[in-house]
Amino acid sequence: MFPSHRPRRLRRTPALRRLVSETTVAPRHLVLPMFVKEGAADPIPITSMPGVVQHTRDTLRKAAVVAVEAGVGGLMLFGVPARRDATGSGALDENGILNVALRELRAELGDSTVLMADLCLDEFTDHGHCGVLDAEGRVDNDATLRSYGEMAVVQAESGAHLVGPSGMMDGQVGVIREALDRAGHSDTGILAYSAKYASAFYGPFREAVESQLTGDRRTYQQDPANFRESMREVELDLSEGADAVMVKPALPYLDVLRAVADRSDVPVFAYQVSGEYAMIEAAVANSWLDRERTILEALTSIRRAGANSVLTYWAVEAARWLAGGAHA
Repeated sequence: MFPSHRPRRLRRTPALRRLVSETTVAPRHLVLPMFVKEGAADPIPITSMPGVVQHTRDTLRKAAVVAVEAGVGGLMLFGVPARRDATGSGALDENGILNVALRELRAELGDSTVLMADLCLDEFTDHGHCGVLDAEGRVDNDATLRSYGEMAVVQAESGAHLVGPSGMMDGQVGVIREALDRAGHSDTGILAYSAKYASAFYGPFREAVESQLTGDRRTYQQDPANFRESMREVELDLSEGADAVMVKPALPYLDVLRAVADRSDVPVFAYQVSGEYAMIEAAVANSWLDRERTILEALTSIRRAGANSVLTYWAVEAARWLAGGAHA
């Protein structure tokens, strides 16, 4: 009466497990989000994200070189300006912190990595919303699109290989594609944040970018309860010319990620957001979890769900573990 099927046979040794492993995570699959703060004299620790900092322009360049040398697939850049206004004009300024940092990274790194830029106004507005507001204080979708088009062109001219519209405005991909093409940047790609949820997991990010947000973003980011809505958003972004699509956050939305991967004919990204990072680091600090195993398991689950690439604040550290085989 012994079992005739014994799946454990293929788990018996590390070599057997390695041979039949279905999902891989490699350094090239990882993208490192980075923050650069205007006027900073030294890197500023982000207290809710241990190990992550707001960089100076100089330390940003050095950290970017380290990431590329570790084999990380790309960098996603966020700017933290010294001044903000109602329209987020600093995002469109070629001498604004984000665009200056893009130019410096492109000069330093050339095409040795994929340089990505967050295309959103929230870091640059004094109200913290992702768009300009109308007379009633609501986010004006179409007025915001005009700013996004201008912002995309400035980012392309500053050296971004991919622009990442994350504001969840209706029609944003189409407007950005038209603006880039009209300005002669037809080779600049669009990484669309297609399924971005109004999530509680963004909390530590607010500190990272010194967000001025009052209220919430539920009128434009997606309801965490909705699934079909994500499929519609992805289809619209693909029809407007997205070169890649994103699901954000990652771990709480693996079902959405799997469905997007099954439907998309372009690469699919997932963002392992600040709250995901913070809760694992907090559990590790309390000796509740093994840090390396937990991080790699989380990344593997995101890849298994269908992500071609994962934005993660652990990108450099994980890349070193993966390259060194320490996870085996």
